[in-house]
Amino acid sequence: MTSQADLVALDQSDPLAPKREEFSIPEGLIYLDGNSLGALPKAVAQHLERVVEEQWGRDLITSWNKHGWIDLSARVGGKIARLIGADPDEVIAADSTSINLFKVLLAALKLRPERRVIVSDIDNFPTDLYIAQGVNQLLGQSHELRLVKKEQVEAALDEHTAVLMLTEVDYRSGWRYDMAALTRLAQAKGALVIWDLAHSAGAFPVRLNACNADFAVGCGYKYLNGGPGAPAFLFVARRHQGAALPFLTGWMGHRAPFDFDPYYAPAEGVHRMKVGTPPVLSLSALDKALDVFADVDMNEVRRKSLRLTDLFIERMEPLCRRYGFELITPLEHERRGSQVAYAHPEGYAIMQALIASGVIGDFRAPNILRFGFTPLYVRYRDVAEAVERLEQVMSQELWKAERFRERAKVT
Repeated sequence: MTSQADLVALDQSDPLAPKREEFSIPEGLIYLDGNSLGALPKAVAQHLERVVEEQWGRDLITSWNKHGWIDLSARVGGKIARLIGADPDEVIAADSTSINLFKVLLAALKLRPERRVIVSDIDNFPTDLYIAQGVNQLLGQSHELRLVKKEQVEAALDEHTAVLMLTEVDYRSGWRYDMAALTRLAQAKGALVIWDLAHSAGAFPVRLNACNADFAVGCGYKYLNGGPGAPAFLFVARRHQGAALPFLTGWMGHRAPFDFDPYYAPAEGVHRMKVGTPPVLSLSALDKALDVFADVDMNEVRRKSLRLTDLFIERMEPLCRRYGFELITPLEHERRGSQVAYAHPEGYAIMQALIASGVIGDFRAPNILRFGFTPLYVRYRDVAEAVERLEQVMSQELWKAERFRERAKVT
């Protein structure tokens, strides 16, 4: 097992170690939930104060031009593009992941009008499946939503498939799809592919264009650290931008929104996928948060992520044998995102007791404890300390306290 001296050496030699100082993390807290809500970059609070007091408070409506509010969607999209292997003119930041999925799914289906099947993973994040169900209802139940297990996805693709819709990293287990291989397989059948990057963007290098992806969506509040409810983003490959039509035809997606033409005409490129007025405060927070990545090598982020998750799995092995935790995250590096998950019948109460001890992870029904590892601010010694505190929770049976069994609205 990795010794304490080894952990100290790993932290001292970590090229990403200085990044931790750019985040606000309470003293003594071990935060392993960046896969659900990223920590606050210190610069964001200062920046928002200026946006509120100077731009909004002093310059008021002139800030749309003076401070570039009108260009925030494109500017933020360009910063995200570098992290997901896209070009800046292929990405915008806008709306929520759900709304963006609605937009690109309808656009993709319109590009394959002769096909009537949408294929997805039945374990996909529920909002993705709900959006697909709603789209099908909107289209008069004209499509088949073919939901299959991961190992059945390839077999589910055929000449009737219009769209393959997948989340690259499974939100429960951290299991990672082979984006390049599945995109190639689906396109060989004539289908288009939509990737949800909610648990990918900012966690490791994503290579949308290298994989020839068609469309993608993702959120801004997990590994991108944009804050609770931060705007999401969407990607439309340049080759589709001329033909992909929006079905939420809002004024910001118009070719000339300030001409106030009563008849809609789509904007050029990905900008036609914009809908309403951009949320300036939340977009400004995400804009500043993304600056922490400006000098970061995403390959180094991936290397550290794998070392952190390997270390956690190694340290958890005795607890698995002793207390019945079951690892559900793949051991293979190529199949793993940046989180580790364990199943346990008392998972909810155990996680609440662990949070009370100063280690924040989260719980996903029915029995899964999730631990997210954000390499920009998680240290190697944090990993060892987190497992030690979990050992105390289990050995002292702290999780049996009645207060840890009371289900909160958010788990």
